[in-house]
Amino acid sequence: PVVLTGEPKKFDPDFKGPIQNRGCTDIVCCIFFIVAIVGYVAVGILAWTHGDPRKVIYPTDSMGQYCGQGKLEKKPLLFYFNMMKCASPMVLLEFQCPTPQVCVEKCPDRTMTLVTAFLTNLFWLLVKFSKFFLPQILQEKLCPAYLISSKPFLQRCFPSLGKKGEVITVGDQETFNDGDKIRDAKDLVAGMKNATIVMEGRQVAMKIFEDYTKSWYWILICLLIAVVVSLIFIVLLRYLAGIMVWVMIVMVIAVFAYGIVHCSIKYVNLKDTPGANITLQQLGFQPDFSVYLHIRQTWLAFIIILAILEVIIIIVLIFLRNRIRIAVELMKEASRAVGYVMSSLFYPIFTFFLLTIVIAYWGVTAVFLSTSSEPVYKVFNETVCPHARETCIPENFTLSNMKRDCPRSECLFAFYGGETPYHKYLIFLQFYNVFLFFWCANFVTALGQMTLAGAFASYYWAPNKPNDMPAFPLCASLGRSLRYHTGSLAFGSLILAIIQIIRVLLEYIDHKLKGAENKFAKFLLCCLKCCFWCLEKFIKFMNRNAYIMVAIYGKNFCRSARDAFFLLMRNVIRVVVLDKVTDFILFLGKLLIVGLVGIFAFFFFSGHTDAFKGAAPSLHYYWVPILTVLVGSYLIAHGFFSVYAMCVDTLFLCFLEDLERNDGSPERPYLMSENLLNVLKKKNQAN
Repeated sequence: PVVLTGEPKKFDPDFKGPIQNRGCTDIVCCIFFIVAIVGYVAVGILAWTHGDPRKVIYPTDSMGQYCGQGKLEKKPLLFYFNMMKCASPMVLLEFQCPTPQVCVEKCPDRTMTLVTAFLTNLFWLLVKFSKFFLPQILQEKLCPAYLISSKPFLQRCFPSLGKKGEVITVGDQETFNDGDKIRDAKDLVAGMKNATIVMEGRQVAMKIFEDYTKSWYWILICLLIAVVVSLIFIVLLRYLAGIMVWVMIVMVIAVFAYGIVHCSIKYVNLKDTPGANITLQQLGFQPDFSVYLHIRQTWLAFIIILAILEVIIIIVLIFLRNRIRIAVELMKEASRAVGYVMSSLFYPIFTFFLLTIVIAYWGVTAVFLSTSSEPVYKVFNETVCPHARETCIPENFTLSNMKRDCPRSECLFAFYGGETPYHKYLIFLQFYNVFLFFWCANFVTALGQMTLAGAFASYYWAPNKPNDMPAFPLCASLGRSLRYHTGSLAFGSLILAIIQIIRVLLEYIDHKLKGAENKFAKFLLCCLKCCFWCLEKFIKFMNRNAYIMVAIYGKNFCRSARDAFFLLMRNVIRVVVLDKVTDFILFLGKLLIVGLVGIFAFFFFSGHTDAFKGAAPSLHYYWVPILTVLVGSYLIAHGFFSVYAMCVDTLFLCFLEDLERNDGSPERPYLMSENLLNVLKKKNQAN
């Protein structure tokens, strides 16, 4: 081995693999983590006590009441007295317009003014529209100056804009009366432009949701197929690791080759099709993504991407052809270890369950924290007023000095906020929520890594397999990790969480500086983001190997990380060749599973095969279930193969330790399998 620092470990006559007489490690960090979790629970309780998610779900009228809730249960829509005062629909979605608002049963279906209603003596019409008036304004005989034909959107009444040729209309009219003068309907376009974009996005989202309702059971079937295929691969790797590795390599190359041929056929068939030769830039963004499949340039891009990936894979395999045999033997050893600890294949389900709890707790706490504010009312005025935008109290506003000084002013709901100490520190509570989310998520991942490492290490260091292994190696390893090494897990995950929160802050700063013209600041920020990205990757690599060493020897985190680092550096050539080649082979296995299931999903949902036309559901976008199946299949394959990857990494560190501690003599025999001894050209001497 290449010695970078220190000497390889000397022979320890008492060493028998993972030590059993362990002690608690990193106790201080364990206590700190427990205190942080208790604080996290307290923050959640505080948020749930003060928060009210209805503030972001339901619109709020000028009195701070929720439309569609309580006594306004039958009035779910919000009506604005003067839509012209709303700068844009985004203001309507995020803030309050400076105009009276009231909850109504339905939006007005015609355009007219109050004066017109009186002149035509349509008293019944006034009674019909009386539900749009605020009670206080009605008592003072004040009403909306005009009503515009509207349609409900996001529980709010938006003007019904249309077109007659090239002329924009509202309620089938080209003009409307705002009570003072005749306005063109196009004056409402500026206020409705963003709402149209949001509406189109909402329509696409509704179509996607409808596609999911029609295809969800077929998606589950495809994902179940991915589980079955993954299990078949695991079983075949157990007994036919060498053959399966070569089969995976050949089939991945074949899948990419088929993709290139299929895209080429599509590209050629669209040659004489009208409109197929326009560029993607000319086409622009289209909500219907199937339009892109009728463009030749789309298929050309697919051909180039697949060809590049195919060439890269072939070149890598050519250069590593002499090392594949070593990787195959390492896979065989990992297959035997997984075979003795079959329950490890399902451990990712437990990790996923814990991560789901962490994500759900963070999400719910974040929502309740963001809605932990109180309604704030401001003075809105149409004439000059010294009290404009001052805080007011609606209950006694009519008798206040503000109303006396500004007779035409109103006390309307403005936003949710607050001036109490709790509200002032909400931003810090949100930061604490995000930081603990990263810490807990990393802790759960670390627990899974150490548990699997302990189980596979017990396999490697058992002289007589499986007789010398624990009865339930996975449960025993999980118990050791939680009982003795919670502090080490918290320590490693804390370091990673700090780096991740710094990356989040850098992304936030970058978002704020997008419009800045300081080139040096942008360059410096880009360098910092790159450096911390690299640092996060390095820390993840070191943490993974440190957890393996903790699982083997039971030492604290820092010492385990140091031992793992120097052990890897002393064997850096083997690390690059064996470990990474194995990772590459596992990655090819993931691609193969995703490719096989993805091809099946494509032919099924697209209806390009006659055999599936009767069974396939009718969808707006058939790419929706296909993408879902691809992502789900990759996650499933990653879950199964991550166990293999952890097994390979653990066995790799174990046999590096074995090589340094032992020499094959009767007093110091190698504990690795005969196959690994043959690959490494080592052997144990007879007694």
